[in-house]
Amino acid sequence: MPSPNPSRKREGDIRAEFPGLTPGWHYLDTAATAQKPQAVIDACTLAMGRDYATVHRGVYARSADMTLAYEAARRRIAAFIGGIEEQVTFVRGATEAINLVAYSHPRKGRVLLSTLEHHSNIVPWQLAGWQIDVCPLTADGRIDLGAAEKLLTRDHTMVAFAHVSNVLGSPLDVARAAELAHRVGAELLIDGCQAVPRLPVNVAALGCDYYVFSGHKLYGPTGIGVLWSDKLDALAPWQGGGSMIDRVTFEKTTYAPAPTRFEAGTPAIVEALGLAAAADYVSALGVEAIHAHECALVGSLREQLARKNSITLFGPEDSAGIVSFAMAGVHPHDIGTILDESGVAIRAGHHCAQPLMAHLGVPATARASFGLYSNDDDVAALVDGLARVERIFG
Repeated sequence: MPSPNPSRKREGDIRAEFPGLTPGWHYLDTAATAQKPQAVIDACTLAMGRDYATVHRGVYARSADMTLAYEAARRRIAAFIGGIEEQVTFVRGATEAINLVAYSHPRKGRVLLSTLEHHSNIVPWQLAGWQIDVCPLTADGRIDLGAAEKLLTRDHTMVAFAHVSNVLGSPLDVARAAELAHRVGAELLIDGCQAVPRLPVNVAALGCDYYVFSGHKLYGPTGIGVLWSDKLDALAPWQGGGSMIDRVTFEKTTYAPAPTRFEAGTPAIVEALGLAAAADYVSALGVEAIHAHECALVGSLREQLARKNSITLFGPEDSAGIVSFAMAGVHPHDIGTILDESGVAIRAGHHCAQPLMAHLGVPATARASFGLYSNDDDVAALVDGLARVERIFG
């Protein structure tokens, strides 16, 4: 396994375990999707090749072995976030998890969102018929829990907040949000996509009712994600098919217990094993060490960008792994294109957070986001590339 200290320089160490990090390329788009370590690639290759078989149905040995591996992956991922396997449903990603809760919840009513939410934590509630209220942000770009306390009423069924903003990197005090929601009889759903790769997450300690995240942001495969909840038994099935049933007749169908009732059809077997390998990889490094490493890089980048009069920084000083900014007179897409010519990959756009862009008063931002493999050279390349952008645009 890699070194347990991702804060030290490791050009021949951790970075070498990520085949996608080719020499001379500075990848600063981990918030969109993380590069994959060889351990995850190997786990997927074995699951798709030598070990491959379907799960839950076969009576032959390899199918039984794959079923054991698949359910072991569920246990490993549950343990990674402080839950138990019966509380973990495999989904295609956080988007599907939020849709599942929005459509299957027995008490559709009012939901409190925040200004900084990703579209995937806005649109599903709209489509499923919920009434939406919006919590404002503090001056430094955090969800204003003081305002949330005043907004929440007994009419609210749900509160749905991001644990870490995908644009601002601002972290949420989830325990306090849970207390405020529960005080009025509402439940709390947390979008953990940006938090799980960066912060220690223990769902039992956080006190939330639903926690969702996508595998590909946790250095795992695409097409797999997690819905954790200790309230799964209250949710109705939302997709029908094989596996999720107890007994089927043309007159009536009964359903399997949770979480199986939410996993209709042949599951993402290979992806689940890959995600478990990713969780093991991150655990071996230590999420606390990863967070400290990324915080140091964020601090360094913000300090250097703050010296440039042309740069406006967004979000709090203690943003988790993410730095969003704008350059006067230059569209973020132009920044991203010119940086790409220098081998620096960032994100540019509205980041699926158009209401937040309206709040910030900009059409888009440039966003640099770090991973456990990022280093000082990446920061230096970005700063040098931005100096070139300034020269080009005068």
